[in-house]
Amino acid sequence: MKMKSELKIWVDADACPVVIKEILFKAANRTQTEATFVANHAIHLPPSSYLNFIQVGAGFDVADSEIVKRINAGDLVVTSDIPLADEVITKGGLALSPRGELFSASNIKSKLSMRDFMDVIRSSGVQTGGPPPLSMADRQSFANHLDKWFNQIKK
Repeated sequence: MKMKSELKIWVDADACPVVIKEILFKAANRTQTEATFVANHAIHLPPSSYLNFIQVGAGFDVADSEIVKRINAGDLVVTSDIPLADEVITKGGLALSPRGELFSASNIKSKLSMRDFMDVIRSSGVQTGGPPPLSMADRQSFANHLDKWFNQIKK
């Protein structure tokens, strides 16, 4: 495992809300932690030696595959993609959704099952609607989990 000071943040940036990216920009600079944003389209990052961007080709799960290929045990991945979170956990990383939900070995399989079930429902023509807008409580939960991760890597 890498030294705790070398742990990194990886962001599945294609669907990450702007407000969450902004929290990550500030946190990476404040803590001097490398954060890499991976997306299949260009995104703007503020100038910083702690912020990186990797643009991948278009295609299903291309960004996810790039993240999985590059992460190390203990790294934090910000994603709302349940299959990606599952792969991250399998590799010993931590996965946090932009809504502040921490995925873990104890909850990821049930989340994956629910996701697969909802895919079946949607493919049968049932309109399930999308997720609600990101709330202040979601943002706070995300920031709190991010702070906990930073505190753990300082120990």
